[in-house]
Amino acid sequence: MSQPTFVLVHGALTDASVWRRVSVRLQDAGYPVIAPALPLRDLDSDLAYLHQFLTTLDGPLVVAAHSYAGSVISAPGALTPAVRSLVFVTAFQQDAGETAGGLNGKFPGSLLTPENLVVRNYPGGAEVYLRPDAFAEAYAADADDRDQKALAAAQKPFDPAVLDGTFAGTPTWRTLPSWAVVSTQDRSIPAEAQRWMARRAGSEIAEVDSSHAVPLVHPDLVAGTILKSAN
Repeated sequence: MSQPTFVLVHGALTDASVWRRVSVRLQDAGYPVIAPALPLRDLDSDLAYLHQFLTTLDGPLVVAAHSYAGSVISAPGALTPAVRSLVFVTAFQQDAGETAGGLNGKFPGSLLTPENLVVRNYPGGAEVYLRPDAFAEAYAADADDRDQKALAAAQKPFDPAVLDGTFAGTPTWRTLPSWAVVSTQDRSIPAEAQRWMARRAGSEIAEVDSSHAVPLVHPDLVAGTILKSAN
């Protein structure tokens, strides 16, 4: 295909800045890159938001998702015909009728447990943060100390409703080529859950000994995987 635009979609607890090191590498390789911000209020509004955003871009497009954003890009209503391939980076690969919360509990090992979370009210609902003292272990154990502190301080909270969202229809990864980066030391989405989802999807898998914050810690590998998807 002709040169695509890379669309990098963040997940829960971090914003689009989680892609900053990957973005620079892709731009240095000569590709246009854009990283939208999801509302993180519920799955339906997130996939509607992403769909509308993608309609503003000229194709072809490669869409990469981190963490919860994998659930969003799995939903057929989130994408446009301009999307040619998908990259799931330590991300959910959700099927119709499933939920992100159910997938995260399918295998043991996640530290996104009630005792590690803080719930704060916002106008119209509640949103979830990781406790700052639990953030490094649960999300970014192999990041450097400054990154751990910055991530913990600038979390992008999510409404718990996002974890209960489902969709109908054929998931996108059944009809589009896909790649998956699996982090073997992930304490947010267990590595075995990532492997199970990626194998089910038939994704080309790259494993890395890293935490959930792999776009920040291993940007070369993540960028390389995204570049493969463009070829």
